Amino acid sequence: MGERKGQNKYYPPDFDPKKHGNLNRYHGTHALRERASKLDQGILIIRFEMPYNIWCDGCKAHIAMGVRYNAEKKKVGMYYSTPIFEFRMKCHLCDQYFDIRTDPQNSDYVIISGARRKEQRWDMAENEQIVTEDKNDIKRLSLDPMFSLEHETLDKEKSTKLMPTLKELEAAKSDWKDDYAINSLLRKELREEKKIIKEQKSSDQKFLDKWNININLVRENEEDVKLASLFKFNTVEKIEESKAEKRKTIESESIFETNSKKISNSTKDLVLYSNNSKNSCVEKLKKQINKSTKGEIILNDGFNFNSNHKPLSSINLGIVIKKPNENPNSNNKKEETCSKSIQVSALVANDYGSSSDDDNKQEKN
Repeated sequence: MGERKGQNKYYPPDFDPKKHGNLNRYHGTHALRERASKLDQGILIIRFEMPYNIWCDGCKAHIAMGVRYNAEKKKVGMYYSTPIFEFRMKCHLCDQYFDIRTDPQNSDYVIISGARRKEQRWDMAENEQIVTEDKNDIKRLSLDPMFSLEHETLDKEKSTKLMPTLKELEAAKSDWKDDYAINSLLRKELREEKKIIKEQKSSDQKFLDKWNININLVRENEEDVKLASLFKFNTVEKIEESKAEKRKTIESESIFETNSKKISNSTKDLVLYSNNSKNSCVEKLKKQINKSTKGEIILNDGFNFNSNHKPLSSINLGIVIKKPNENPNSNNKKEETCSKSIQVSALVANDYGSSSDDDNKQEKN
């Protein structure tokens, strides 16, 4: 420490160790700095810890034992060879100052002003505790033989009064004299408890590792277990499992299914409408076209690759020439309903068959 202090301090050129002694005297400062600002008045600033609970007289606030303050310490007297110190400090909640003084005679602290003590003291003799001898009594026992004899007589009376209680305690202790049996019973209970704790820790660790969490789990409660048994939750599938299930359903389906099974739920109504109106409206429209134009209708089928297919004309496109005798309003309504059914059936409900159907036709031929 001396080497460190010598190396880390700057000594100016005009510093004379014989004249100044040290750097503090050279700079005109004290080693304790601000703590020694009132040292000429015999006051030193220290850190004082409250010895017991008090109430401040200024703000009436409770100040707990152990709260620390910057206090002014000064010597105010002597108790034999022991000095009596007084501490002055300011409340941290108001501007009230309170003074506390040491009491060497009773080994305690006394509040002089500014606060009042929370009374938590008791008489050790009334509480049947061991009372330490007073210093005056100890001094008198060593100097006064008569007082020593009286004190011995009092001690004998106290022992005879407490003898029945001591005998009862010894009798109760003799009932548990088998130390080996007591020790083995205690160790057995501890082993069982340790085993239960170990199993509980292992199960808790498995649960934490499964859900990847880091918390302290509490013990199970029977009420919580009964309440949890009343709830039923749906099984949660992972994304990979749901995708694999969808893939299996797709692979198990037939590729030759009709379009009516493959369409979504949003187009089911259109399919039903087209299937119901296919035999009614389409046939009526064909008859009207044949009567008016004496031609044939060819549906707009994108998969019709017949070599005899003729280029489209007004007749092929389904254009109907109105007759003067017919009511135009009734014909317009029929054409609109039938054309809608044709479009729906052509787009959604066309069944083009499969390769197996073609093979069956060739075998029949």
